[in-house]
Amino acid sequence: MLAKYLFIILCLIPGLGIILALIGFVTYIVIMQSIGLNNLFGEDEFTIKFWDKIFARKSYNRSVRYSLYIGTFSTIFSILIAYPIALWLRKPFRGSLFISSILKAPLLVHGLVAAFLFLNVIEYHGLVNQLLQYLNFTDQPIRMRNDRNAFGVLFLQTWKNMPFALLLLAGALQSISDDTLDAARDLGASLYRRFIDIIIPLTISAMTAAAIIIFIGAFADFTFQKIAGPRNTFSLSQLMVEYRGRGKWNEAATVGVTLIVLSFFGAVLVAFIINKLFKYPGWLSPVKMKNIKSIITRQK
Repeated sequence: MLAKYLFIILCLIPGLGIILALIGFVTYIVIMQSIGLNNLFGEDEFTIKFWDKIFARKSYNRSVRYSLYIGTFSTIFSILIAYPIALWLRKPFRGSLFISSILKAPLLVHGLVAAFLFLNVIEYHGLVNQLLQYLNFTDQPIRMRNDRNAFGVLFLQTWKNMPFALLLLAGALQSISDDTLDAARDLGASLYRRFIDIIIPLTISAMTAAAIIIFIGAFADFTFQKIAGPRNTFSLSQLMVEYRGRGKWNEAATVGVTLIVLSFFGAVLVAFIINKLFKYPGWLSPVKMKNIKSIITRQK
């Protein structure tokens, strides 16, 4: 048995080992620079003054709140939109393959291209403003670019990440047998109850994986925020690049460590909340719930 596991580890070293080594090396450098060590310029000296400086700045605290806001709501919107579409496409019908391909097209579009296309549509003299004026909804163009609430960034993040959630959820939904849903229906479960108490618990692994990946990507995104985000607030990734551009490598390192730590704990929190809320159904009567739980166990 030990030889088997040793063989698996040896097989993983060429690919996974190199990736982990590179990630570990970069993480180590960033952490050391945040406490005054491994400096590119000047002498090395252990200190926490850079953390004291960064915590005292309002721009840093705003960036943390803003990045968490973008990451959280991008994840929620992407999952909420992907679920009903995945349910609709669960059973093949004429044209379903074409619709699925169109919905997944954003995965092939680079974020930079998507952001510029979006700006062209909502620009002061863009398509949306022209349409609103043509329909007499407004007398003059409305400024929608770089809005304060970052609705444009949320739209772009949802548009970009929803197809990824759809890809994972569609595979999980297709693995649920019709017998399981028919049995729940025979026990008196409505469409809503079947979704809450059967479908979600059986697809929770796919939902958790999608939510974690989307959260981390949206939380640390730079491209959408730089092009379409508000001008009065920086994301953490923007703030890190800003400090680096000024030659403040130690402050940039503290922001980088913040991104790493919050991404990790945010992913753990997302997984915990999803499993806590949806792993076990609990909204039906005790007798029916006992039967439905046994159905879920057999399906798994």
